[in-house]
Amino acid sequence: MLTVDFSRFPLAPGDRVLDLGCGAGRHAFECYRRGARVVALDRNGEEIREVAKWFAAMKEAGEAPEGATATAMEGDALALPFPDESFDVVIISEVMEHIPDDKGVLAEMVRVLKPGGRIAVTVPRYGPEKVCWALSDAYHEVEGGHIRIYKADELTGKLREAGLKPYGSHHAHALHAPYWWLKCAFGVDNDKALPVRAYHKLLVWDIMKKPFATRLAEQALNPLIGKSFVVYATKPHLPSLGAEADAR
Repeated sequence: MLTVDFSRFPLAPGDRVLDLGCGAGRHAFECYRRGARVVALDRNGEEIREVAKWFAAMKEAGEAPEGATATAMEGDALALPFPDESFDVVIISEVMEHIPDDKGVLAEMVRVLKPGGRIAVTVPRYGPEKVCWALSDAYHEVEGGHIRIYKADELTGKLREAGLKPYGSHHAHALHAPYWWLKCAFGVDNDKALPVRAYHKLLVWDIMKKPFATRLAEQALNPLIGKSFVVYATKPHLPSLGAEADAR
């Protein structure tokens, strides 16, 4: 259940990738399988330990190509423990809506990204997220919960302000939006409600089986109710001193 579409976000073997706020690690695992040198970073130590276990299991099972590496570590998104221009690729998925200083996080990502590098940012989409907030205060008024809802132009504007150049966007996970509406309607922590349990079974079935019918339905519905908004951007190369001198 990836949110980043790697057909729109090319990844080359050997690329150094930072999965910032990696959570359970789904994007980090996919990058590792594609031959990248991955660093999965999160503030949640328990999740990082689980991600590290999965990296080890993937290596033992031969799921990663030769030359690929994977490291899981705890860290602070506002004070990344890496030198400037350390990564070819940065992914931050469903994280920025949790952080008060989102501009500070963007500045750190830009700092560690190499010129010419690529970044993928995903956040909850404005419309479906507004429905969740309207249905349930408990959905967002919790410690570490969602503190803002981004409009698409607001997020792309912040990327530009940070010095990035957006080049594409799309929506994802339309089938997941109704699930969260049901969760909010019946109680965010109430997993026993029949509609919630039934829809959850549908999602698990869809993720495991990937039937053509639901793939087609989600593709058609993503522009309308896709749960996530995904935007891709690059960090421009700065003009060389020689080029600046020639321009004078």
